Amino acid sequence: QVQLAESGGGLVQAGGSLRLSCAASGRTFRSYAMGWFRQAPGKEREFVAAINWIGGSTYNADPVKGRFTISRDNAKNTLYLQMNSLKPEDTAVYYCAASSRTAELATMDDAYDYWGQGTQVTVSS
Repeated sequence: QVQLAESGGGLVQAGGSLRLSCAASGRTFRSYAMGWFRQAPGKEREFVAAINWIGGSTYNADPVKGRFTISRDNAKNTLYLQMNSLKPEDTAVYYCAASSRTAELATMDDAYDYWGQGTQVTVSS
C-alpha cells in the first residue's frame, strides 16, 4: 500500500510555470507506475500524464504535450509534474495516482489503485 500527498499548487498568471510534487509513503514507491490527473469544476476527471516504474517511459495527454513534463525520483519517493506555459484552461484540482501495472502508461483512472487528495491549480488570464 502507498499513501500519496500532492503539493505545489497555487495561483499563477497565464504563461507562468508551476511544479507539482507528489510524496509517497512507504518503500514500495518504485513498484508502481504513476500518473497525474486533473478535474476542473463541472467536468470529469481527465488524464494528464503517466510514467512507468523506473521513469524510462512517459506519456502526456494531447492538451499538455510540449508544456508539461512528468518525472520521478525513486530515491526520494517523489513524483513531479513540471507545468510550463500555463493556460486558464489548465485550472483544475490535480491528483497523483499509483498503479500496480508497473510497465504500463495507463490513461484510464480505473487502472490506478491509490490516489492523493489533490492540489488546486488556478491560472488567471
